[in-house]
Amino acid sequence: MDITVVIVLVIVTALAFDFTNGFHDTANAVATSIATGAMKPRTAVLIAGILNLVGAFLSVQVAKTISSGLVDDTKITPTVIFAGLVGAIVWNLLTWLVGLPSSSSHALIGGLIGATWVAAGADAVKFASLVGKVLLPAVLAPIIAGVIALIATYLAYRITARGAKGTVTKGFKLGQIVSASMVSLAHGTNDAQKTMGIITLTLITAGALPPDAGPPFWVIIASGLAISLGTYAGGWRIIQTLGMRVSAIETPQGFAAGTSTATVILTSSHLGFPLSTTQVATGSIFGAGAARGAGTVHWGIGGQVAFAWLLTLPTAAAFGAVAAWMADTGPVGTIIVALVLLGVAGGIYAASRRRPVTADNVNDLPAPSAPVDIAA
Repeated sequence: MDITVVIVLVIVTALAFDFTNGFHDTANAVATSIATGAMKPRTAVLIAGILNLVGAFLSVQVAKTISSGLVDDTKITPTVIFAGLVGAIVWNLLTWLVGLPSSSSHALIGGLIGATWVAAGADAVKFASLVGKVLLPAVLAPIIAGVIALIATYLAYRITARGAKGTVTKGFKLGQIVSASMVSLAHGTNDAQKTMGIITLTLITAGALPPDAGPPFWVIIASGLAISLGTYAGGWRIIQTLGMRVSAIETPQGFAAGTSTATVILTSSHLGFPLSTTQVATGSIFGAGAARGAGTVHWGIGGQVAFAWLLTLPTAAAFGAVAAWMADTGPVGTIIVALVLLGVAGGIYAASRRRPVTADNVNDLPAPSAPVDIAA
């Protein structure tokens, strides 16, 4: 298959992943604001989409980590990157279908590593960088975010304890709009860069860019637009899980969770860590919920979410490995992988229509006082 065709295929697939990243992670920014009524659903995702686009222009440090910090670009081809993207997209769609806030970032990294391992061997994977810049932050970030949100929520209730309830609620709703906007900006800064990094890596492996090059301007624009459009599409299933099924979120909690999430993500973006915004946001929401007492949090959902986190890297890697094995057989294999991806995506979309969750009914499910099966 002509290398130009392969490059175009990879770029299109990367932008498709970016779109799924957008609607998969919309909940990170707006779930609590929608749950408390601080913003209407469509308004929330519109603001989030716009700020995701703006955030994409603020930094390229994470993009450089993805393009040159995880795998040896001299040992892989654009076809390998395509296979890794397929693994990431399949995992994103499966977890979206059941409403699980898994990590799009780890899905992408897992898919890329699995495909690279099969195609070029374990030596092509930079395991030291994987541990230092991916696995360690994955463990620490949600804990840090949760603790910050817990403390911030406690202080918010203490400081406003004697205030008029209506005034306090109105003030925190305004604060939630600000904090949700900052999370959206942070999400664009961190997550859009991952697609920038993948496209840049593709251009480097094809010889179109020199090693260690940063993303070209057109790559930044395309990635920012794709993730912002995905965000506006609204990942209503995951918004419902984080906003309504984790805990009965009140406005001080929503403000504290959003502020904690934005702080951790913006810091990690500055340091070049491809952090999971989903893990940070989820940790913040659980921390904010626990501040009103452990009994107010539905820990069963927390267990399901944590299990999905543990599965993300290895499962996406397995999907990417299978796709790489098939694509490595030649042009026919690559075409088969592309057709399978389209078939899986179509099947998942059809399954989602059996129980649609939209902007109109996202708030219909009350926060649980007893365990709820999120896949029901």
